[in-house]
This record gives sequence, structure tokens and C-alpha cells, in this order.
Amino acid sequence: MYTDIPLWLSILFLVGGLYMLAKSADVFIDSAATVATALGVNPFIIGMVVIGFGTSAPELCVSALAGFSGHSNVSLGNAYGSCSFNIALILGVAAMIRPIVVVSKNALAAALVLAAISVFSCALVGFGNGFSRTDGVLALAVFAVLLPLYCWFDQKMKGEAGKVKGEGRRAKGEWGTGESAFAKVKADKRRTGLAKASVLLLVGLVGLVGFSHILVWGAVDAARALGVSELLIGLTIIAAGTSLPELASAVVSARKGEHEFVLGNIIGSNIFNTLGVVGLAGTISPFKDVSPYILSRDLPTLVLLSLSIGLFGVNFKEWRQPGRIGRWEGALWVIAFAVYLGIMIYQESGMSAR
Repeated sequence: MYTDIPLWLSILFLVGGLYMLAKSADVFIDSAATVATALGVNPFIIGMVVIGFGTSAPELCVSALAGFSGHSNVSLGNAYGSCSFNIALILGVAAMIRPIVVVSKNALAAALVLAAISVFSCALVGFGNGFSRTDGVLALAVFAVLLPLYCWFDQKMKGEAGKVKGEGRRAKGEWGTGESAFAKVKADKRRTGLAKASVLLLVGLVGLVGFSHILVWGAVDAARALGVSELLIGLTIIAAGTSLPELASAVVSARKGEHEFVLGNIIGSNIFNTLGVVGLAGTISPFKDVSPYILSRDLPTLVLLSLSIGLFGVNFKEWRQPGRIGRWEGALWVIAFAVYLGIMIYQESGMSAR
């Protein structure tokens, strides 16, 4: 589907596509929340569903277009790579900036839920050596059940976080990067009419689709030119690029002491990516010729990283007291990601076969 282009143009498509994709996502999220607010939609629903889904729109568009064009490894690499990036680098960097104080049972619940859906993804990808349309429907079904449960859990988590006095400020986010976006929407609400917001919503959606196409094109052609696998490009450049909004949000939240918001951001994003993004993309276009490394390396790594949230965040000495993810734990996450990245580059670049 994608014709050969010069390497410099591939890099331009990658860098420019990522940048414009982020800008399009900002326009889409803000205008969607403005429209929903103007129509009288409950703020909780705006934060949890409208903005939550909007923050995963870049991953969704990239994965859907990559899968539809026959580049399944770019699609899955983007979704699963974003999840590993979220835990190891985003949580790791946030903890290194300022230790993250969390309610122990919230950290344990996050670890178990994220590990469980990662194992579920292993089963879907491993059964039949691919990701069929039926697998996509199953993932969406689990997502439909898990979404309201997490909505309830998220609200309870905020209540628990408010009891942690002197350890951190109360989490204020609704879902993902929803809190800051929703606050901005409220501030701009008087100046932005419904008609203008509707037009911007359409512009943002067109931008997401269009620049996702350019990004995938650049990624596929760069992989050809550099002699590396499409999975490597998806797991690294694209996954990191589409996760930059979450990174920025987590760093700001960590500096402000909004501890539970940092963790909630990662939980929401990974649930959307693992079940919603992959499920919808697979339903639109089943994934074929899936790399065996996804099952043997990438998803098992995601399971271990998910479980490490509980290991680092639970206060094992006193269950009822808050846990603390310190700078050493954050550094371990970053080191673990560096090791994972090194192994990935070694395997995917073909050096292991030499």
C-alpha cells in the first residue's frame, strides 16, 4: 500500500506525523469535551469516556490504519509498546522526579488488572497465531465490562487518596489526561461556541486520521530503508511518540504532588490501549503475520512491568498505610526499560541471526 520514498522523507513523515498527530489530538479532545459540555453531558462522563477515549485516539488511529494496510506488527507494536513505555518510563521518570505516594490496595488492584489483561492479550494473540476479528470483538467485550468497573474504582480511588494527609495532594483527574483538558474546556467554554467546537472536532478527527496515515507510511518505509523490522519501529518510535502526552501529564502531576493522578493516568491509558485500541483495530482489520516476539518477549515483559506496580507500590509492612514508589524504584523501571530496549534492538535488527 505504501510506495518507497527516500529515507529523509521517511524521517520527515515520522517526526512531522508525530508532531501533527499530537496537535490534532489536542484539538479533538478539547472540542469533544466542549461539545459534550454544551450539550449538557455529565462532567464525569466527559472526563471518563469522551476525554479518556480522546487521549487514546492517536494510538487508535495509528493501530487501525497500520492493521488495515497490512502492517500488523506496527499496529500491535504501537499499542503494546505504549503500555510498556507508560509503566517503565513514564511512572519511572515521575517517581524519580518526586516519589509517588499511593494507596496500597489501589496499587495492588492496578497491578493485577493490568497483568490480567496482558495475559488475556497473550491468549488472544497466541490462539491461532494471529489476531482475528473474533479476538477483536472479545477484547472489546472485556473492555465494555471493565470500563464501568474502572469508572467506579477511579472515583473510590480519589476518595482514598484524599485521606492520605501530608503525603500528597488529592488526585483531581477523571481519566488519563482528562483533568487538565476538562479544566481548560471549562475556562474556554464562554469563548467557544458549539458550532465552532463542532467544526474543530471534525478538523481534529480528520487530522488524526490523515497524520496517522503519514506516520505509518514514514515508519514502514524507514524500516525498509534501515533494514529493521516494522515491529521495532512500532515498539519504539511510534509507541514513544504517541505516549508523549501521557509523559508530559505525569511529569507535571508528579511535580505538583498529584500522586494518585499519575497512577490513574497509566491505568486508564493501558486499559484503553490493550483492550480498546487493539480490539477495535483488530475488529476493523484482523492482524496477520504477527511477529513471534510479541508473544515471547513483548507481552511477557508487559505482564512483569504490570506486576511490578504492586511490588513497588504496596506497603507490605502496614497494609492500611499508603505505599511509596521512591526514586530507586523509578530508576529500576528506567533501567529495566533500557535492558528491554537493548534486547529488542538486538533481536529485531537481525544481529541475533548473525
